[in-house]
Order: sequence, then C-alpha cells, then structure tokens
Amino acid sequence: MTIRLCGESAMTAFAAACAPVFSEGGLLFLEGTLGAGKTTFSRGLIQALGHQGAVKSPTYTLVEDYPLAACHVCHFDLYRLGDAEELEFMGIRDYLDNQALCLIEWAEKGRGILPAADLVLHIDDLGDSRELSWTAGTERGARWQQALNQVAQEFARA
Repeated sequence: MTIRLCGESAMTAFAAACAPVFSEGGLLFLEGTLGAGKTTFSRGLIQALGHQGAVKSPTYTLVEDYPLAACHVCHFDLYRLGDAEELEFMGIRDYLDNQALCLIEWAEKGRGILPAADLVLHIDDLGDSRELSWTAGTERGARWQQALNQVAQEFARA
C-alpha cells in the first residue's frame, strides 16, 4: 500500500498516527533520497511517542537516543558512515538487542552488519508531495505492515 502526503505537517501527522504501531520496538529502515522526509517522519514518530522538544537529525552523531515512557527509540542516520564496520565500534548490537525501536536512515551504508529490517519505509520525493510505501521483512514487520495499511486508510479518509 502507498499513501501520498503533501507538506511537512502531513508527514509528521501521519508519522504520529503510526506511533502505536511501532511502540513495541523493532527495526525500521527509512529509505529515500536526500531531503525526501526521512528525518521529518522520524521527528513526528518520536514526538508522538512522548519526546518533548526538538528531534534533530543524527547526521553527525550517527545516533540520537530517546528513552521514552512508551518506547525506547534510537534514531540513526548513517549517511556519513565511512565503513559499515564502524557500526561494530559504536556498539550497534547493543542498540539492536535492547528491545528499542531503531529507526535507521541510509541503512544501505550498514549492509553486512545490520540485520534485515522488520519493515522498510520508502519515501519518494515527488516534488510537491511525498509517496510512502512499506515492505515487511519479518513476521513483526508483516504485523506492522497490516497495521500501517489500516492507519493509511483511516488517515486518507480524514
């Protein structure tokens, strides 16, 4: 399924509507070109899960950690990652093993180190809008996919 969103506020509102789907934790890859809206989606999701304040892109820090009441969120941006092996040095397995929701932008830079995503969320930049689609990679991801399909249908009707 896909959904088309116009504007940053629509992206953050849709991400917020998706928050209950992801509150159990897991691995979500966010794909799209530079400026497609991966961080905007992450911001809407993290704030809907209870973070008060700014959600900055972890482009330079690689990861921002959000220990929230609803869910522990780790937001990664691997755009500047030089080598996938760097993930081992930063303790990626500790992040992945602690039942957190791990949002990973530019996950292809971690190929060979990162496990398969529960779900891949792809964002296409259409200029005046964004089209989001999602693909499950695990059983958890299949549950997420079904739930997101429902969220998207309800969101489109609103």
